Amino acid sequence: MIIVSKYFLLFIIYSFFGWLMEMVVCSTADKRIVNRGFLIGPYCPIYGCGCLLILSLLRRYENDPFTLFVMAVLVCSLLEYFTSYIMEKLFKARWWDYSNRRFNINGRICLDNLLVFGILGLFIYYLVNPFLVKLISFVPDVLIIVIAFILFVVYLVDTIISFKIISGFKNVAKSIRKDSTEEITRRVKELLLEKGWLYKRLVSAFNFEASERLLRAAKETVEKGAREAKKHIDNGKKIAEDIIKAGVETAKKTIEDSKKKQKKRKR
Repeated sequence: MIIVSKYFLLFIIYSFFGWLMEMVVCSTADKRIVNRGFLIGPYCPIYGCGCLLILSLLRRYENDPFTLFVMAVLVCSLLEYFTSYIMEKLFKARWWDYSNRRFNINGRICLDNLLVFGILGLFIYYLVNPFLVKLISFVPDVLIIVIAFILFVVYLVDTIISFKIISGFKNVAKSIRKDSTEEITRRVKELLLEKGWLYKRLVSAFNFEASERLLRAAKETVEKGAREAKKHIDNGKKIAEDIIKAGVETAKKTIEDSKKKQKKRKR
């Protein structure tokens, strides 16, 4: 129990630091306060998961910083890519998009971010985590379990509420009867902002531009498929007509040949 509690505390701490880093970087770039994150609270679980994966899976490379760096990049790239993929499939939306950056894969991951994650992985493994583990060791086990339990309850409630709110994004989109992707996206955002601070918190972290591109791409794919299907149907129809026409002509020729043979026999 105590081991699980300590790991969960580390998960929350790293998730908070990840959220703090995202907020500072994005706020600096946008020159305004940007509250990033999938959940309502001040934490980004993907950072907590990434740190725990690095700490638990890469121990064998502890004495080889270069290999640890490469493996940290690999772990973070897989985590970020599949997190983006799963969230997109669940909610038909993206929370980040790197399509406008060089060396990206499907807009889900990009090289410069992964290099930063690799450096952060080394920093966390060799400096931050030993300090945190030592700091936590001074706290009584009972108090660690109590704190971890309280934080887990808060985190669980936050996750349930956030999923419920974000799942409503699709329901709001369906209620708008329009054929314009841009108009749907604009109206969805407006309706969500009208629903209160919980929605505002999640909208601030929601990448509407990337989701708009996703919807547009899906629409174009469907339209292209419809055009291809119509083309195949037309081609099939023409082939069928040619076959029927050829069959009719063959049948007529056969009948005419048969009549000629009968006339010859009568003579």
